[in-house]
Amino acid sequence: QVQLVESGGGLVQAGGSLRLSCAASGRTCSRNAMGWFRQAPGKEREVVATISGSGSSTSYTHSVAGRFTSSRDSATNTVALQMNSLHPEAASVYYCAASSWATMRSSATEYNYWGQGTQVTVSS
Repeated sequence: QVQLVESGGGLVQAGGSLRLSCAASGRTCSRNAMGWFRQAPGKEREVVATISGSGSSTSYTHSVAGRFTSSRDSATNTVALQMNSLHPEAASVYYCAASSWATMRSSATEYNYWGQGTQVTVSS
């Protein structure tokens, strides 16, 4: 079993930055692909970023590419999402998820473990 706990959400002005962290405990997922998803009220959950088990590969949804960066630290079993130049449309609950695969996965159905989410609010 894997437990994921996100932190770092909050209120930020448009154009500002936030850094989300996800701490994994329980069974190690240091070799598992990890993903960041978000869900705004009334909308479906969407993938934001994924990172491979090795950390050598990342992918981003088009709307955040060039502004968001995902990274991982296997020694501490944590994953981070650095979000820069935030737009008001980025306001959502952000979730960290762990897949059973080592390679990146973009579908929420391919992730087995989820955190409780952290709220990101962007004021215009």
